[in-house]
Amino acid sequence: MDTPNPLLLTLNINAEAQQYFDTLRQKHFPPERNFLDAHLMLFHQLPPNNESVITDIENIIAKHQTISIQVTALVGIGRGVAFKLESTQLAALHRELQTTWKTFLIPQDTQRLWPHITIQNKVTPEEAKVLLEELSQEFKPFEITGTGLSLWEYQGGPWQFLRSYDWKS
Repeated sequence: MDTPNPLLLTLNINAEAQQYFDTLRQKHFPPERNFLDAHLMLFHQLPPNNESVITDIENIIAKHQTISIQVTALVGIGRGVAFKLESTQLAALHRELQTTWKTFLIPQDTQRLWPHITIQNKVTPEEAKVLLEELSQEFKPFEITGTGLSLWEYQGGPWQFLRSYDWKS
């Protein structure tokens, strides 16, 4: 990738789940701050112009298949609300990439993965609490599927999509 900007890596999820989270994010995220669709961030800052990153992603895609993920709870994140996700497969994949990329990861990306999808952020704590209580009343855990990985270029706010890598089911 020929770019001076850092790269980000997210998990792709099945279309129905993506639409569900996007709809909630569009409804509850402040529009002036909502540059992105709902996403599950795996790595926040990968080096640009490092071909081994691409090769490593392609190798991970070849080794793995779709990932089962449980959406287990709604959680308050101070000034917003997120869905908490759990998957031993996803945690293992993340650890594998951390090991592969340990020489260039920023401290944030060396931490244990906390998989979540944020649908509201940058609001007052009171607004976040109201939404959390509202959505929690009818929440029931459900399952989604990780379908691949997407690579993005960070552009100081919005992201530029670069490429999607999809697993075979």
